Amino acid sequence: MEQQQRHKLRQSWDVCREVPIIQDELKPRKRVQCLKLFSCAIVGVIVFALVLLSKTSFLLLITFGNNQTEIICSEQKPITLLGIGFVLVGPSVLLLLKSTWKFIFKSATRPSKKTLLWVLCVEFLVALGAAVLTIVAMPHFDIVTNVMILNSVSFLSAVFQVVAKCLAKERKWLIMLSVCSIFLTVTGYVFFAISYLVFESSLEINISIGLAIIATICVSVNWWENYSTLFAVSFLEDISRDIAQSRNVVCIISSLMRILVTSAVVGAYVPLSGREWKSVKLVFETVVVSLVVIQIASSALCRWFVVVACKMHALRRSFVLPMYLASITVLAVFLIPISVRLPDSNQTSTCFESFQPKSSDTWLHLMLTDAIRTLNTRDIVVHKKTGGLVCLGCSALSWWLGLMLSTVYIWYLKIHRIERTQDLFVRRMYEGAFLEQSMLLNTRFEIRKRIKEKKCAKETIKVFLCATMWHENYDEMMKIIISMFRLDKYRPKTKEQRDVEFEFHIYFDDAFKDVDNGRHANEYAEILVDVIKEVYTIFSEEDPCIFKQKAALPHQKIINTPYGGRLEYTLPKGNLMMVHLKDKTLIRHKKRWSQIMYLYYILGWRLNRQYFKNLKAGEELDYFKDNLKKDKESTYILALDGDTDFQPSAVMLLIDRLKLYPEVGAACGRIHPTGTGPMVWYQKFEYAVGHWLQKTAEHVFGCVLCSPGCFSLFRGAALMDDNVMKRYTTKASEASHYIQYDQGEDRWLCTLLLQQGWRVEYNAASDAYTNAPQDFKEFYNQRRRWGPSTMANTIDLLGSGRLTSQRNSSISKPYILYQIISMAASIMGPATICLMISRSFVFILNMDKNIALALAIVPPTVYLILCFNLKSDTQIKIAAIMSVLYAFLMAGTILSIIGDLVKQNTFLTPSGLFLIGMVVLYIITAALHPQEFSLVIYGLLYFLCIPSGYLLLVIYSIVNMNNVTWGTRETGSQTKTTAVDTIKKKVMNATCCKCPCLESEDLSEKTLPAEEITKTENRQIPSETQRDHEFQLIPHQTWIEHLQMKSYEFPLDESALPLDEIDFWRELQKKYLEPLKENKEQQEKIADDLRELRNKVTFAFFFCNALWLVATFFLQAIGDSVSLKIPKIYPNGTYDPTEVFSLDPIALMFLLSFTVLLLMQFVGMLYHRIYTLIHFVAYADTEMKSYRKQSHLSHQILDSNHQPETYGPDTA
Repeated sequence: MEQQQRHKLRQSWDVCREVPIIQDELKPRKRVQCLKLFSCAIVGVIVFALVLLSKTSFLLLITFGNNQTEIICSEQKPITLLGIGFVLVGPSVLLLLKSTWKFIFKSATRPSKKTLLWVLCVEFLVALGAAVLTIVAMPHFDIVTNVMILNSVSFLSAVFQVVAKCLAKERKWLIMLSVCSIFLTVTGYVFFAISYLVFESSLEINISIGLAIIATICVSVNWWENYSTLFAVSFLEDISRDIAQSRNVVCIISSLMRILVTSAVVGAYVPLSGREWKSVKLVFETVVVSLVVIQIASSALCRWFVVVACKMHALRRSFVLPMYLASITVLAVFLIPISVRLPDSNQTSTCFESFQPKSSDTWLHLMLTDAIRTLNTRDIVVHKKTGGLVCLGCSALSWWLGLMLSTVYIWYLKIHRIERTQDLFVRRMYEGAFLEQSMLLNTRFEIRKRIKEKKCAKETIKVFLCATMWHENYDEMMKIIISMFRLDKYRPKTKEQRDVEFEFHIYFDDAFKDVDNGRHANEYAEILVDVIKEVYTIFSEEDPCIFKQKAALPHQKIINTPYGGRLEYTLPKGNLMMVHLKDKTLIRHKKRWSQIMYLYYILGWRLNRQYFKNLKAGEELDYFKDNLKKDKESTYILALDGDTDFQPSAVMLLIDRLKLYPEVGAACGRIHPTGTGPMVWYQKFEYAVGHWLQKTAEHVFGCVLCSPGCFSLFRGAALMDDNVMKRYTTKASEASHYIQYDQGEDRWLCTLLLQQGWRVEYNAASDAYTNAPQDFKEFYNQRRRWGPSTMANTIDLLGSGRLTSQRNSSISKPYILYQIISMAASIMGPATICLMISRSFVFILNMDKNIALALAIVPPTVYLILCFNLKSDTQIKIAAIMSVLYAFLMAGTILSIIGDLVKQNTFLTPSGLFLIGMVVLYIITAALHPQEFSLVIYGLLYFLCIPSGYLLLVIYSIVNMNNVTWGTRETGSQTKTTAVDTIKKKVMNATCCKCPCLESEDLSEKTLPAEEITKTENRQIPSETQRDHEFQLIPHQTWIEHLQMKSYEFPLDESALPLDEIDFWRELQKKYLEPLKENKEQQEKIADDLRELRNKVTFAFFFCNALWLVATFFLQAIGDSVSLKIPKIYPNGTYDPTEVFSLDPIALMFLLSFTVLLLMQFVGMLYHRIYTLIHFVAYADTEMKSYRKQSHLSHQILDSNHQPETYGPDTA
């Protein structure tokens, strides 16, 4: 009692603490806020500029069709009509191309006949209305009318809103907004008709007014789909549902209809208006083409930037506001000649046949003057008829206000953290003639009541963090435990925080050791318990003041289980953490089996069991199925390694991807290797390049092929799908299985997901840090596992490419071709390095090409032979020595290439362009990743180590393919084990095994299967009944007492599992996880099969490389007759015909292929960077709002409690 009392108070003389570094978010909040504001401002300015450019260029085309204008002569007016037609069909052509691509390579669902007929009728009506309005009617009106009449296409949208709001019984003031919009639009029509019919009536004008009003109403039908599901009409709901399922085919049909109708109107109207097509001359290549190109390009870009603005949560300032101001600004631009007197032109005729402007200022003057001429020639302006001018102004103002009121709902639209474009906008494409109107009216309309209902019924995401551990040290354990506690603090388990719930699991392999009186937790498990206590103390201690009483740590649970033991901790903020201590004599160990263990425990036992219980209780089957499906979709598993360090934002960004896209089965983040030394520096740049270029290209053009197990989020429904989780339990029985299944289990799991039709994604803003091998041997052994496994899984995926592309909409045949080319490039890597080294000899030693090639082939060939005859450790030592020599050679090569460029007086040589191009590409790529730009420093080391990484390592990996041991962390336990423990183990092995004691020291060199090698404790596996008897008769094992004593200050109270869970673990062990019994004959057979497989793969692999080298050798021997001659070009553009560079066809083909791959990856990286920025800014916006809200609530609570001091988060 006295001892406990003494521990409650801090020792006055021992108040200094050793606290581990607990680093919160690395991105300062103010900097993130500045980034958001800057990004949104830039996007808003771009949107505003593009919408002005699009609207102005289109209105100029309309103006040139007016008979009062002079830039286009009267007989050449069909040119402008044709240009208007191109503007109208431009978006339809783009939509046709996009939908055709998706139809061929993704979804090809066909709509019903009813849907097809409805789409054809609506699209015909809209296309006819748009063509008649812009081609037939608008050229007869003045510029003010043309600017504002486009806003009247909101008429039917406002009508639909009134109907939908009335049916939903919305508040009256919300309904009145749409009613006012209808009233203002009709008022605009009335004033528009009066301004022409009363003051300057003519037959042609009267017809044009009628056509314009009817045409705008026809066009306003275009956005019916935005309201179709709100009317409770089954016909419209069925059609909307069918359109959503067959969107690609519907878009193809609608695009073709638009193109045909527009072409027909243009083709028919020209002869009907008394004009002839033969008057169209080459003048069409000048202003009209320019305006058409500018309008189509600016409209397409504007639409894309509007989508960016919405996804960045800059809806108001970067989308709605620029769109509202567009019409007024354009009108002000066209009215400049009235308010500011422009200088008169000296030219009496501006028709292109007699006059071609020489400067851009003259162009601008002519176009503005021509546009305002349509207003100045009107009778109400010439005779200054006040009534007509008032009617003109009132019609323009009414239409503009009508558009604003019909789209004011966008101002209050609630957007999720990350949104799909199809959820933001109803139709896929914009309308070329009505850009801002189509973007505003196409934005998703929602009833406010339903928004609140959705918010109340928001689904809770359940995330299980599952880390696998083995021989991690103190610092590595500290990283993962701090990360988990950090996440517990970020999302406390309270009623208020219901969007995401977290539960933490650690699966600790080989956690027990033999002692005199039984089995105890080993030193690694003890370290983990100490780390948890240490971190728990820090996170639960809100005030570290030394004068305050030290709170006692709460009691936790320690449980004996059929697989070993379990520790259950309730973390400071209420979330649960379980540490599963695995005894390898009771359950199968290694990482894949730990993953199977938590997959079946979480998804099988925890998730499925409750529904089977409810089904037995008599609940309806349909209800059961729907809820189970929802739970599978909303249950995620975050796979972690025992040394992963991450922030809460990294997890939330991955959750966003899975929440938004139901077809995404897994998502991974940006993995950063940590550590010190040259090997880690090399890996930092290697990882950077792999993520910057390769993973982004995979994400953009298809799917990520490997989601690393150190930090990846998986969807429960994807893992529980057919041929995924069940097949993942397959025990390796063939030589190829050991390579594919056990050497790279993360990649194999992703292969299973991809083959089943699930998408795997990459999020570059989700950062995680994990320890990398720091010495040469550990690095080579790690890549010895990864290399063959990557090749095996890629070949498996490509082999089922046809079936996979049918199941998986994200994997197209072009993407499979891309992967085939990448795979071929990887296979030909050694030959490529040999050719590069031979070029180095030529540069440095100035020797003959063929001799240099032969000399370059000798060292890797010798190393290949040595690898077949020496132990792996000796092979690695030789590779290390050769790597150093090759690094000196590569350094000499760089200097030689630079010297050659100086000698040739030009950098436009094949080697110079290649070197400079690579450097520039990597620097630009790094600059687009500003937080990682410093990694460029390690690029030089990476270049020097290319022969080691792509030649020697490949040889080592292929030749040692039959060695399926893990290769890393395998000596950790041996260094911690005392000599007495080792002797005890050997004695027990000798007495308990049926066969003689194994030669455990040499076993790793005999290249036996991993499943058998890792079981070389050689303990006789007890039978099922023996294990049950042992488990039942010894409820209080010594390991529990041992850990309770070790964790005295953090009490562990013994508890027990429910009986049904005990039965579950026993059945799981018996079916999937029973320790593998040793079979010496089977081991020898598998070892022989692995050697045979190794020999076949080695022969095929190096035979392909030899073919390329032999072909290059003969081409060089033949000489100039087959080589390509490239003239020497100087930087100033001149070239010397007497000096040429020779390049053989194979080298040229390689350079072109490599360049195309790099450019594709670079383009993919650019696209991915933009969307990463969008996601990060959206995340920052929602997090800042949440942070302010929490800070406000915490201050209110503190104020209500009248506490003078606050220890809440810093709000500065």
